[in-house]
Amino acid sequence: MEKEVACICGAVPRMPELQFPEPVNWTIREGEQWAVVGPNGAGKTLLADLLQRKIALKAGEVRLGDDAPVHEWIRSIAFKDIYTLADCRNSYYQQRWHATESDDVPTVRSLLEPYLGTENLLEILQLFGIEDLLPKKLIYLSSGELRKFLIARTLLARPRILILDNPFIGLDAPSRDLLVEMLERIAEWHHVQVVLLLSNPADIPKMVTDVLPIKQRTVYPPRKRAAFLQDVELIRELFPEEDTSQLVLPVDLNKEPAAHQVTFRLEKVSIRYGKRTILKDIDWEVRNGEKWALFGPNGAGKSTLLSLVYADNPQSYANTMYFFDKKRGTGESIWDIKKRIGYVSPEMHLYCMENVPALQIVASGYFDSVGLFRKCTEAQEEGALRWMKLFGIEALCGRSFLTLSSGEQRLVLLARAFVKDPDLIILDEPLHGLDICNKRKAAAIIDAFCARPGKTLVYVTHYPHELPACVDKQMVLQKHS
Repeated sequence: MEKEVACICGAVPRMPELQFPEPVNWTIREGEQWAVVGPNGAGKTLLADLLQRKIALKAGEVRLGDDAPVHEWIRSIAFKDIYTLADCRNSYYQQRWHATESDDVPTVRSLLEPYLGTENLLEILQLFGIEDLLPKKLIYLSSGELRKFLIARTLLARPRILILDNPFIGLDAPSRDLLVEMLERIAEWHHVQVVLLLSNPADIPKMVTDVLPIKQRTVYPPRKRAAFLQDVELIRELFPEEDTSQLVLPVDLNKEPAAHQVTFRLEKVSIRYGKRTILKDIDWEVRNGEKWALFGPNGAGKSTLLSLVYADNPQSYANTMYFFDKKRGTGESIWDIKKRIGYVSPEMHLYCMENVPALQIVASGYFDSVGLFRKCTEAQEEGALRWMKLFGIEALCGRSFLTLSSGEQRLVLLARAFVKDPDLIILDEPLHGLDICNKRKAAAIIDAFCARPGKTLVYVTHYPHELPACVDKQMVLQKHS
């Protein structure tokens, strides 16, 4: 039998709210590459925290090979860990679009300074194709670029066990393939063992040898990868089908549809930061009721383009743009524009750090704030709760947003985007981090919402198969060198 690398042995957390129905047992041995697979809120992150000794125990133990310090033996990366880069808590959502307010934000090169000049760094940068990120300020990286940088920097420390929480979300297809290749090579060359926390069985790469299923904090017996993927009944138990054919949207069906002709039009739009050109001479007209997909590789400027449409980017004043049949800058405020738009994006998720109940996050959509700073009416609060019920997260309404899993947080932000029944809905990677059940439900809700007259959609994704059925137009951005 191979040598034990780490073991959770009969672990029972001390705090009741962190406990599992049964004591937790899980052993990782040399040569094994693991995937922990389960739906949103199943306890995958909690299990990873146990392995890293982040949770006090009242019974059982966590053993690490050679009795090594946890910080040397195990490294983990989760979506929220991007906050630890350059202290993003002191940044704010729109700051990346305001060049003069980001002078103190470090560059990628400065954060990799301990590894500069090493063969290990050159190899990893080249494999990921991110050499061009070195001079960039951290705040200007796209969500996909941030993820690649964070994974690359963590791998430079050469941990014994590397835990990655949904590492493929936010990455375009070439980057996903590169990540799998990189993990395979790192595991082979440097004896790193990988633990992937995944919400979709289809994301399990071939390098994985063993699968640990989990649902509602119940840890199932481990399976070999092939056996798990062939166990249709188990996968159906973890991710049950739900009938979405009878969805009833919590909207006013008597509301008059929007009467404008052009939802937005961009004319020769260009965006530059210093010497970097993000967008160049972009022409794009989206008419009332149209359904568009916006495609492009990581770093192509998709989020920058949408920041113009959502009136977050000050460079919109230097470009010719029309919103709801009116030219930008002819008297309307950004709030006049925002009140007709529902929006969710990885960047919004990244900077949403409000320690308030999830219901308040949803209700903040009425006021276009990230966090609730005005008191809701009773009707608005009831409307927010109805949208949470539609997304199946009403049980989370009183929970602090910061205590939710990343998938649960994304569902909260999706409900926030729809809550005011907007004329234009902009969904930037909306299914980011959702399990396959919640993806199906969210897609059905999007289709039902957009089937109503006067509803315009712009949908961004790296997964064309996830596009809602209503989408019939596309815009493709190319990355500038």
